[in-house]
Amino acid sequence: MKKYLRRILFTRWAAFVHDMLWVPLALFLAFWFRFNLHEIPANHFKAFFQLTLLALPVYVSFFWVFGLYRGIWRFASMPDFIRIFKSVSLASLVVTLVGMVIFRLHGVPRSVLLLAPLLLIIGLMGSRVSYRLFKDRSLDFRKKVGKRTMIAGAGHAGELLIRDLIHKQEYLPVAMLDDDPKKHKREIHGVRVYGGLDNLTGIVRLLGIELVLLAIPSANAETVKHIVAECVKVGVECKTLPSIHEISGNDVEASQLRSVTLKDLLGRETVELDRQAIAGYLKNKSVLVTGSGGSIGSELCRQIVGLNPFRLILFDHGEFNLYSIDNELRAMSLKTEIITVLGDVKNRERVRWVFRKFSPDVVFHAAAYKHVPMIELNPAEGVHNNVQGTRVVADAADRFGADRFVLVSTDKAVNPANVMGATKRIAEIYCQNLNERSETSYITTRFGNVLGSAGSVVPLFEKQIKNGGPVTVTHRDICRYFMTIQESVSLILQAGSMGRGGEIFVLDMGEPLLIRDLAEQMIKLSGLTPSTDIQIKYTGLRPGEKLYEEIFYESEGLQGTSHSKVLLAKSRHCDWSWLIKVLDDLDYAATSRNVPRLIEHLRSVVPEYKGPHISEKDRNNARPVKLKVVKGGGQ
Repeated sequence: MKKYLRRILFTRWAAFVHDMLWVPLALFLAFWFRFNLHEIPANHFKAFFQLTLLALPVYVSFFWVFGLYRGIWRFASMPDFIRIFKSVSLASLVVTLVGMVIFRLHGVPRSVLLLAPLLLIIGLMGSRVSYRLFKDRSLDFRKKVGKRTMIAGAGHAGELLIRDLIHKQEYLPVAMLDDDPKKHKREIHGVRVYGGLDNLTGIVRLLGIELVLLAIPSANAETVKHIVAECVKVGVECKTLPSIHEISGNDVEASQLRSVTLKDLLGRETVELDRQAIAGYLKNKSVLVTGSGGSIGSELCRQIVGLNPFRLILFDHGEFNLYSIDNELRAMSLKTEIITVLGDVKNRERVRWVFRKFSPDVVFHAAAYKHVPMIELNPAEGVHNNVQGTRVVADAADRFGADRFVLVSTDKAVNPANVMGATKRIAEIYCQNLNERSETSYITTRFGNVLGSAGSVVPLFEKQIKNGGPVTVTHRDICRYFMTIQESVSLILQAGSMGRGGEIFVLDMGEPLLIRDLAEQMIKLSGLTPSTDIQIKYTGLRPGEKLYEEIFYESEGLQGTSHSKVLLAKSRHCDWSWLIKVLDDLDYAATSRNVPRLIEHLRSVVPEYKGPHISEKDRNNARPVKLKVVKGGGQ
């Protein structure tokens, strides 16, 4: 560190001495040019000497004040030239005025007063430009070993990226592409724009490109897919800059480059949130997140701590996951008090202890078993965790006076074809009806699959691709709704701010995605070709699996809200005494492992659930339901 500081100090003093020497040199050259490159007369030479003694301290002072030594010559640019121009102009004015007062500028030709500042500006600028050009050329000579790189996008981001790449030895920018015809055959920092994005394959082969960089932060999913597909076709690596919403400020650097992700290909719109409303019910509050070690729960914790709650209680039965999110949050040096509780939502005494000890104002209930085939094999455990666990936490929120309780549900709760979906639907019904009997506001949020969450198809496909395939898809026509983890959690928080109690908020997930298309895109992202390098194998629908998921019942009369991505569905009301009795019977059936009786009770609460022996014809009956939003009635 000391060596580095000494080097910086030496460099600045060298620049200072250089500029100081240019002052008398510029004055001498001005006198010399005035006398047509002949010897300067003795009386004028005396004036030159007097002017130099006056000018040196004045110019040097202005150089220092205007920050000429904050910049680095290696990266000299327009701001440096502007500082030079301002400092020389003002210093020259001061020298002229003071010189007139002290010795009336006797013997100083008027042309010298104009010529000297001009020569000084040329000298100071010229030295810096020459040094930068020399370093750039020597760097270009050394960079011949770098990857031959093409940049897709010759806009502002592309220009900034090129400017940074030419200083990196690992890159050798040789070409650019842009769909704007006005930019074709022009150059940016010496790199030629060869044509549009459709010319990618030909240019890669012509110039021996080894790496393609996507420098279009505003690119839509179709553009990204096209570029990735072309790169796969010609066998070159593809990287991208972050999206326009991820880039901080106007800085674009090579260090920001990353591999293209599935999120880029899906092109999910960035969710605009009412952060003031969200912060309003979380700031300075005690917040409990159950299932805080899971994919959704951990992201909830990350986003909640940014809203400055007084206390955040992490509750999970998974020791390692809880340990991981606890470490991550504590590393942020937050003002929020972090409380970590190892426990099970089915343990009534443990849950009540948490509420009694920490008095949470807001509860996010994300703890659930969600893997459909696993719950089909273990229905009693699914009922215990998803139904009884929800009852335990929801009852505790009521008993200890929590302000609001937000249930994280799933699209599989709609016309469920499996035990997992039926249990989540019962959890929804219980919370909606408990809301009518409690001072606590019970709010339900419902959404589809989350990209990259534990147990989802994305990690499975990644593992299968890494192992050389095949990638297994259950059916050619199976499709699902997908959201990113960050997007889903943001909308959960938004819905929590909008709910008054008893609502089901349905998160708008756009159009469903064919799983086979998802598999193909992931194979292409790995630089491989579907059906050639990696096979896709269709294995048949698993127990409890539907071809299409739905996100609401048609009878729920979906309505719009004040947020375009959050929709409101009607809740289902039922007799409370009957509901409690059925759920008690369901709990007993689960405890005694009486699966036929358990299925019977599930169907009594959720009649649309057909049970585990549903035929494939009935299971595939469902089709995606288009969102029919009733205008008005929003909140």
